[in-house]
Amino acid sequence: MKMARSSLGLALLVLSAFAAHNVIAQRGRPVADSAKTDTGNTQSAPTQPAPQTVRAKYEGGVLGYHKKLNGTLFFDDENRRLLFRDERQRQVLFVPYDAVLAAYADTQSRRPTAATVVSQVPLPYGLNLPAMFIRKKYRYMTLQYKDPDTQAAGITSFKLDSKNMLDSVVMTLASKAGLVKRGDAYLRRAEPVPQATNSKQT
Repeated sequence: MKMARSSLGLALLVLSAFAAHNVIAQRGRPVADSAKTDTGNTQSAPTQPAPQTVRAKYEGGVLGYHKKLNGTLFFDDENRRLLFRDERQRQVLFVPYDAVLAAYADTQSRRPTAATVVSQVPLPYGLNLPAMFIRKKYRYMTLQYKDPDTQAAGITSFKLDSKNMLDSVVMTLASKAGLVKRGDAYLRRAEPVPQATNSKQT
């Protein structure tokens, strides 16, 4: 009996937390979040340049660096490279600006670890079912690169905190790397192939 009451109490606590989370998530957006035009339509504010240092999580993809790491991205303009440092500010890896072939923002919706744990707790009457439907958006900057010096090529990604910061970092990197916008991505234009000329010898 005591176990049933404690399980019911735990279930009610979990549901209360989820309900509070949903109420907060459904709150209206402030008027300051968007700029209104004369016709009353809303337009998103232009993307601002990213700061020189941005908090990020390395998700893998660079040859020799397979472990996911929390740290910061640094725009090292003096050496023309995007530098990643770990939480102790030690240099871990970098991608030269000239090596970036494509850059784009990517969003994935996944169930948070806490929701997965709660959904697997055996509770009566299916009280843990709402946890199975909780999803959270994770935002990534994905880079396709090929180093002209080492010929190393691959795809790497970094997780960032917010959509605004993600858009700023992608746009700033694209500008520094000389990429052009194509749809939702930034790409490097292919260099024109030189035409062979036939010369007659006299």
